[in-house]
Amino acid sequence: MAVGKGWEGVVLKLLRGKDFTFTVTGAESVTDHYRRVHFTDGGLLAAAGDSLHPTMWVRLWFAADGKPHQRAYTLVDPDREAGTFSLEFALHDGVASDWARGAVPGDAIEATVQGTGFTAPDPEPGRLLLIGDPASLPAINSLLGRYPGTPATIWFETQHEADEDLPVRLDPERHEIRRVARTGGGAGLVDRVRAELPGLAPDAETAYVWLACDTVTTRTLTGYLRKDLGLPKHRVNSLGYWRPSA
Repeated sequence: MAVGKGWEGVVLKLLRGKDFTFTVTGAESVTDHYRRVHFTDGGLLAAAGDSLHPTMWVRLWFAADGKPHQRAYTLVDPDREAGTFSLEFALHDGVASDWARGAVPGDAIEATVQGTGFTAPDPEPGRLLLIGDPASLPAINSLLGRYPGTPATIWFETQHEADEDLPVRLDPERHEIRRVARTGGGAGLVDRVRAELPGLAPDAETAYVWLACDTVTTRTLTGYLRKDLGLPKHRVNSLGYWRPSA
């Protein structure tokens, strides 16, 4: 069923957003709090052409209480030839999670592509410094895949015991993950990063930090990286992925 997109849809159309319809081919529960849904792409990957990039995301449209809601999700394992990809949902209370829990083959959902982008760091980093949580895991995995020979340190915030089992695509010879239990509304993660990251980024011009957490934590860490550590804007890629509830 088509979802009216309201004023947000009008704005995205004015910004030349492209609309697609995805069809569910299957779904699986990775943990009780994390679900992967598989799709045919409705022509998205062919249309993307050379603009397909790591961390690429799409806006899905959901309807609840007669109103449209859009949420952004990162493409997982896009296969241009087959015209397929997956999306992964960190489950909580909300319209998107409810949809993902009930998704079955044949279900269709509308999507818009607008605003996604990735600027490859130049020069390439000697080490990836990645900060995220289950919501940003697909993007983290896509970066590890984009730079398979580059060492990486990942600070990964967890909320549930099952988050320890999420599929982080680590190469044990090159990657290390530092799991941090969520405390203080993200303050625990901020403290760990402030204590540990400076020693891994001795050169501000060649360091590269990618972070995507809740909006408050992302804002706090971005300010720290830019102002306190003096990292240039083009060496810090940050985006608030979700808003913590009151």
